[in-house]
Amino acid sequence: MTSDPRRLPVGFRRLWAAQTVSSLGDGVSHAALPLLALMVTRDPMALAVVTAAGTLPWLLFGVLGGALVDRWDRRRTMWVTDAARAVSLLIPAAAAAFDVLSIPVLAAVAFLLGLGGLLFDTAATAYLPDLLGRDPALLERANSRLRGAQTAMSGFAGPPAGSALLALGRAVPLLADAVSFALSALLVRSLPAVSRPVPEARESLLRQARAGASYVFRDRLLLGLALRPAVGNVAFVAVGTVLALFAHDRLGIDTYGFGLLLTAEATGGLLGAGIAAHLGRRLGTGTALTCTAAAEGLAVLGLAAAPNPYVAGLALAVCGTGMGATMVLAPSLRQAIVPAPLMGRVTSTSRMLAMCAAPFGAFLGGWLATTFDVRTPLYAAGGLLLAMTAVTSTMTSNRRVEAALRGSSDQESPTRDSRPADAVVAA
Repeated sequence: MTSDPRRLPVGFRRLWAAQTVSSLGDGVSHAALPLLALMVTRDPMALAVVTAAGTLPWLLFGVLGGALVDRWDRRRTMWVTDAARAVSLLIPAAAAAFDVLSIPVLAAVAFLLGLGGLLFDTAATAYLPDLLGRDPALLERANSRLRGAQTAMSGFAGPPAGSALLALGRAVPLLADAVSFALSALLVRSLPAVSRPVPEARESLLRQARAGASYVFRDRLLLGLALRPAVGNVAFVAVGTVLALFAHDRLGIDTYGFGLLLTAEATGGLLGAGIAAHLGRRLGTGTALTCTAAAEGLAVLGLAAAPNPYVAGLALAVCGTGMGATMVLAPSLRQAIVPAPLMGRVTSTSRMLAMCAAPFGAFLGGWLATTFDVRTPLYAAGGLLLAMTAVTSTMTSNRRVEAALRGSSDQESPTRDSRPADAVVAA
């Protein structure tokens, strides 16, 4: 199907509005939940439990969640999930109002929100190519808008709003986030129905999940797209683990300045999301992905060597630009080439690899800073990103991307053999 890349359907605008509202609520809760936990206890391990609880669903149910999304109606999955998240936030809001809020309650809610995010994000990623007819140009344009809205709401508007609402009362930011999920559910509920892929023969959930993971690992292009965020998470979490200490000890940045430093990265992310489609057209998607990955690695090396806050801010802005563009180009390509019946499982497998890599990054950053110097994790992260760029450059080359896009027309038939043409089959 070939569509006019300048026009997106009305249904996308509703999805865009829903994700914008939901991202604002996410930004509010991301700021409020840690602060609420801090009001309950000063124990670092207890605070870490709340943070870890939000990522645990991806580690436990990542691939299984994708298999469920491939079985269920995707639009219904999105609005039911958002409605459930709205209801779940009423529990800590009531506990906060009656002054009985506790770490177990906050951890449980963080887990439920994380589980809801797993199902909603996977379903939304699978629904979008069905809505847009798997048109690569429309997918890049749509993902650019979605990524830009997510960065603006959860990175800029949401956190300060969460802090401000918390000053009005402990329950207020939680109620605000619940309202955002409820509005998102209503908007998603009004989305147009799209044709569902023909269901596969009824196999066990575990077997279907395994088939989705196998599809990623057997296809070099999809594996390359999955390795970049996985390795990138090791590097970026290693940097994030020591960034505040590095900024304070080496750059002399105070708390307010550190907030501005992070804003520089978010600003770059908005720019990257905006120029992603242009880069893809000018360079080809494969070359653009290689260039953005190289820019991220070089920017992190520049951050490590930064002599002052201004150079550090510029380096983070460049890194954010590369990340923002990558997060538009890579999902758009995946949505254009993966068969509809496998979309949920392929998406969740890629996300799970990235989430599982994060703890290794935290350990690596802390160990290198303790054993050597606070700059060492940054140099190591930059080197790791550049090595990953070199390894995956041929896996996501323009030639391979163009071949996959040509072959994707065969995916119109959901009953065809789902094995990719260039898959490496184990002996």
